[in-house]
Amino acid sequence: MLKTDRLEYIIHQVNLHNKVLLNNLSEQLNVSNDTIRRDLQELSDSGQIIKIHGGAISLSFHNGSRSGKDVYAYTQKKLIAKKAVRLVTENMFVLSGGGTTVIEMAKELPAELNATFISGSLAALIEYCKHPLLNVIAIGDKVNKASKITVGPEAISKIKELKADICFMGINAISVEEGISEQDWEIVQVKKAMIEASRKLVCLTISEKINSRQPIPICGVDKIDVLITELSADDPKLQPYKEAGIEVI
Repeated sequence: MLKTDRLEYIIHQVNLHNKVLLNNLSEQLNVSNDTIRRDLQELSDSGQIIKIHGGAISLSFHNGSRSGKDVYAYTQKKLIAKKAVRLVTENMFVLSGGGTTVIEMAKELPAELNATFISGSLAALIEYCKHPLLNVIAIGDKVNKASKITVGPEAISKIKELKADICFMGINAISVEEGISEQDWEIVQVKKAMIEASRKLVCLTISEKINSRQPIPICGVDKIDVLITELSADDPKLQPYKEAGIEVI
């Protein structure tokens, strides 16, 4: 693979997942860690990504930019957000993660909605606080700076005390065979706790992440109640998930 193609691949992966790990990129591109390290430094120096220890994160996610031109697959995520909001009803207790799709969902919540939203995502909490009638509860602990989500034993302990009506979770990868998976160990532990603390799990993802996997498993598809993408519910790509018993929206 040419260097220009390699750099384009890295930028795409950063935009798609908000964060990439050096070791994973090395395996995917079949080049040395040193080569990827130099690539990441070059992209960081040119202002296209933010290099962190062991990988890189996206500019838009890290800087909190939420305009359409800065959010990857913004149109698709906006459509997913509009679908997700329809599942929220009066007086619900809603648990949510973070990520750009969840942020767009928060922006779509009607001003007259009276409900309680619980999250460890700093960006999501800020959006929820803008709504006049929402009760907002922050899950505290150490902040994972790459994802801007609280992680650690205290956060997990607080989540385990909950029994939310519904959980909205942005996901990084999903397949029928391997379920939901992630690349960050701390985030995985928080997401596992969120799933167990909720009566209904709703996964939000752009279709580009369908039929993909990350290194660390979170749960099987049997734990998912609803899957929301930008695709029509009758799209052939979603048929295997319907057959697995998931409601597809």
